[in-house]
Parts: sequence; C-alpha cells; structure tokens
Amino acid sequence: MAMSSKVPARAKADKSPPSDENGEIGAIDAPGETTPAAEDGTADPNFMTSLARGLQVIRAFSEFRRQLTIAQVSQATGMSRAAARRCLYTLQKLGYVSEDDRRFSLRPQVLALGHGYLSSTPLAVIAQPYLDQVSRSLRESCSVAILDGEDIVYICRSAETRIMSISLMVGTRLPAYCTSMGQVLLAQLPQAALEDYLARVKLVERTGQTITSVPKLRKVLAQVREQGFAMIDQELEVGLRSIAVPVRDLRGQVVAAINVGAHAARVSLEEMSARFLPALQACSRELGQLLV
Repeated sequence: MAMSSKVPARAKADKSPPSDENGEIGAIDAPGETTPAAEDGTADPNFMTSLARGLQVIRAFSEFRRQLTIAQVSQATGMSRAAARRCLYTLQKLGYVSEDDRRFSLRPQVLALGHGYLSSTPLAVIAQPYLDQVSRSLRESCSVAILDGEDIVYICRSAETRIMSISLMVGTRLPAYCTSMGQVLLAQLPQAALEDYLARVKLVERTGQTITSVPKLRKVLAQVREQGFAMIDQELEVGLRSIAVPVRDLRGQVVAAINVGAHAARVSLEEMSARFLPALQACSRELGQLLV
C-alpha cells in the first residue's frame, strides 16, 4: 500500500498528542475474542515495530469495541498507554481514527486498507451473485471464507437472516477448528501444515459441543477430507448449524470454502445433507470453473 510523502510530521503547528486518562478500564473484549500484543521484532532488523503496533491498534476495534479510550486500547493490544497514545495520534493525523471526548473510533478511510485485497481477489469479486442465488433458493445465509492462520476470514456473504449473536460480514474472523468452513479448509492442508496447526492451536470450549481434543479434531478432519464436506452442530454457538464444501480452482487446488448456516431449531442435520449439500456442491463447481 503506497503512502503519500506528505505525511504530517510532528511539527510545531501540530496539535499535541491526546493526553491519557485515568478512568476505569471497562470490559471490552467480545466473547471468545482476544487481541494479542504486537510482536516487538527485536531479533529481526527488518521488522518495523511501529507499523505492527499501528495495525494492532486498528484491529483492536470491532463490533463490540466501536469506541475505545487510550486505556482500553492499551489493554486490548497489550502495549503501554504511551505507545497506544502515539499510535492513536498518528492514525488520527492520517485520517484513520477520530476522537470525541477522549474516545476513539475508526473512520471510513480504514476501508481502503482492505479494498485492494478484495478488488484484486477474483473469488471475492465473482462469488456474490452465486451466493445470492444459493441464499434465495435455500432461504438461508451463504458465505465464502479463506483460511488465514488459525482463523477463517469471510470474503463474501449473502445474508438471509441473522443466525449468530455477532454480526457476520466481510472481514469477520472466526476460529477454524469449530466452524464448517474452517474444518473444510483445515482438512485440505498438507500433512505437515496440518500438524503444525494442531501443535499450536488452542481448542477453546465455546459450547458443550465444541471439539477440545486434538486427537478427536484430527479424526474429524480426516473424515471431512474423505467425504468432501463438513457439518457442525452447535460447536461454534448454541443454536447454530452449518455445512460447508471446498471451492477448487481449475487446477484442483482448494482456494476457499463455501457454507450455509441455519438455526438448529429450524433445520435438521438430515435436511442439511439432503437439501443444502447438493446446492453448495453445485455452487462450488460453478465458481471453480471461473477460477484460473
């Protein structure tokens, strides 16, 4: 991402950085969500710590953390209040955050950071009408996601109804191990990459149905790989069922996953297999024909 050479310097005419506050730090983490501190990169001379911290501050904001104080940003990122204050000051000068009564929020300019990726990713561009068609025919929400580290990231979505306690949208991240799209994508990893994932992942129990044992997860992923789809029953959130299949390009490489989610009280597992799975498989084939 190119940055203008006219970045405001800390000149005499600039407003001094916002002062810290002494208020209480509220509970700001979303359920099951944590924001790790930025790496300090001291062992790597090419690592730019200030850039990592700035990006970490941006990621501290979410649906549940729309307005944050300096103290809350410090708590969410693990950096000092002084560092959080400097990051927020810089982001404010660049137009990425705004301040109102010592509370900071993201500005629309942040969207430009992700626009380049979405506009240059063929699947994100072409998938929307296909998802809309599946969503209309099944009357349920349909999404496409990719694997990024230990999470899946939504890159396209057609929402029929809200099925989770949090809003799902483009850019939403969820743990791979307890989502249908995540299990599909994990099952397609090379063995070495899968073992590396299993060695580092923390299997947090989100519901009574969540898989929290590595051996059990390994067995489930083997089954998913063999059958070509994944179906979860309230493993991510109580009341949510979903089914997913991989999306392959013309070379046969898995590039994403597509799923349909529904309320458990409304759709049975049998209906998911009989009615939802064929629709997803057909959509996956059509998308795959368009991916070089």
